[in-house]
Amino acid sequence: MPLLSSMRHLLDRFGATGSLLCAVHCAVIPVALAAAPSLGLSVWLGDGVERSLIVFVTLLGLSSLLWGYRLHRTLHALGLLLVGLSALWAGLLYAPLHHSPIPHAVVMTLGGVLVGLAHLVNLRLNHVHVHDARCAH
Repeated sequence: MPLLSSMRHLLDRFGATGSLLCAVHCAVIPVALAAAPSLGLSVWLGDGVERSLIVFVTLLGLSSLLWGYRLHRTLHALGLLLVGLSALWAGLLYAPLHHSPIPHAVVMTLGGVLVGLAHLVNLRLNHVHVHDARCAH
C-alpha cells in the first residue's frame, strides 16, 4: 500500500507542476507569437502541441483525482478540475475563442491554474486522509 500512496502523491505533484507550467505557457503565448518566427519557436505554438497537452492534462487529471476521490470522498478537487478542464477544452474547441489571442490566453491560463490547484487540493486531501471505520478501502 505505501507504493500506491507514494504513486498517488507523485501523480498529483506531477499534475500540479505540469498544469501550472501549462498555465505559464498559455500566458506567454501572446508575447511568444510575436517572437516565434525570429526564434524558430513556431512548432511549439501550434494547435497540435496544444491539443496534445490538453489531452494529456485531461487523462492525468481525471485518473489522479478520481483515484484520490475514492479515498477522501470530497468533491472540492474534482470540481476545480472539471471547471479547469472545461476552460481548457473551450479554449481549444470554441473557434471564436480559439482564434482571439488575448481571450484565448486568458481562458487557457485560467484553466491551467484551476487544474493545477485541483491537483494541489487533491494532494492535501490525500495527505490528511485518516484511516477509520468510514474508509472505503
